[in-house]
Amino acid sequence: MQHQPILAAIDLGSNSFRLQVARVEGEQLYMLDGLREHVRLAAGLTPEKYLDAEAQQRALTALSHFAERLRGLPREAVRVVGTNSLRVAKNAADFIPQAEHVLGFPIEVIAGVEEARLIYLGVAHGLPQSSDNRLVMDIGGGSTEFIIGNGLTPLNLKSLYMGCVSFSNIFFPGGDITKQRLKQAELAARAELQTISTDFSSQNWDVALGSSGSARVLCDILEQNGISERGITRDGLEWLRNELLRAGNVQNLAGLPGLKIERLPVLAGGFSIMYAAFCELGIERMQPALGALREGVLYDLWGRFHHNDMREVTVQQFMRRYHVDMAQAERVSQLALFFAREFLGEDAGESALQLLEWAAKLHEIGISVAHGGYHKHGAYILANADMPGFSKREQAALSLLALAQRGNLEKLGQVSLTAEDAACILSLRLAVLFCRSRSNSRLPVLRGKFSGTKFHILLDAAWLEENPLSKSALQDERKPWKNRGFSLQIVAE
Repeated sequence: MQHQPILAAIDLGSNSFRLQVARVEGEQLYMLDGLREHVRLAAGLTPEKYLDAEAQQRALTALSHFAERLRGLPREAVRVVGTNSLRVAKNAADFIPQAEHVLGFPIEVIAGVEEARLIYLGVAHGLPQSSDNRLVMDIGGGSTEFIIGNGLTPLNLKSLYMGCVSFSNIFFPGGDITKQRLKQAELAARAELQTISTDFSSQNWDVALGSSGSARVLCDILEQNGISERGITRDGLEWLRNELLRAGNVQNLAGLPGLKIERLPVLAGGFSIMYAAFCELGIERMQPALGALREGVLYDLWGRFHHNDMREVTVQQFMRRYHVDMAQAERVSQLALFFAREFLGEDAGESALQLLEWAAKLHEIGISVAHGGYHKHGAYILANADMPGFSKREQAALSLLALAQRGNLEKLGQVSLTAEDAACILSLRLAVLFCRSRSNSRLPVLRGKFSGTKFHILLDAAWLEENPLSKSALQDERKPWKNRGFSLQIVAE
């Protein structure tokens, strides 16, 4: 990738949308500018998990503001990630194209574990070097992430389906706080936390850190009311719990030192989750962290420009985990890239070629499950495994390529293939076909052409006659494409 002097990250959170712009200076990022919009996306999720029209409009309005700030930045310098609300919304697939049109940049919906990894990356870069194991807790609007890490390396990552917006809506409708509602919220949070309590209890880490809005507002309240000198404490939370019960409604806490007015609607939900975490994980003190998800996205994006792409690390890890034949993977990936460049020419997108290369390197991971139908096993793994660095959309693209690498194309169902999709799929299929011998055997001089819906493969006639198996396979390759509205012509020269 070409070096970019300015990078930008957008966190489409379930409570707030946040934009961070940074300047790249050597090995450092310097934060230049930030914007925040209180969209409260999670508040617009219906009981059936659909984003309502009002929440969608709030989101689009916020994105239009961000679009003005990002005007002029190249696509590769901006990364936009969506979190829990976009993960669970059943109509996200309809909303995201509208959002991308308004913003002018693609939106990646990331998995909870990937969100946790990026949060830790953002927090860790804002901390001094230390040999301590750190617990990082990030209460979002719809999910809460827990990470134990050391230095810049996350060691354990979890994402739980509870957040300050969702808990406030469920347990404190209208902002009313009663002893029974507070207890129900705390018990619900503790039930979620019990699934991770063994691995995340206090004996597994040395320092606890809280990132994002809920942790910071709780810290501000306790410090500015003289309850805690630094950070969130167990005693401080007990004091605030009594204050919440005495207030009876969050609106009665308006004016409390340290509490910003925009945090009132989600205070009770965020407090319940934090209080439960202190109780269940044995936390006595939590310090506020400067970094969060958007900073982590920036550092991850910066790494992609400096040959430190987490996605490449993940691909290499998967190749080892699933005992991939490295030599065969390299043969297939290089030939697939050759064909893709032949077909697409100057229209070959860098991101599409990169995904094709990774898919080719991973195309045989399903063999570790079973050789029969290994492409289907591989496609399932790529679609559903935790793959650090990859968005859900990227994983879906890898899965599609793995599934389509052999056999008929009817198994793709109603998936609509763009010209770029078709070219990449055919490139992988041809690479697998020509590398069937699993050796560095001589290949003919190959050329490819593509004009919208018509593929042409030009190769040596003598080689075809010497290799009847390959000739037959190439002839058979025409039928699947005809059924998908494409033509494939094999031209012997």
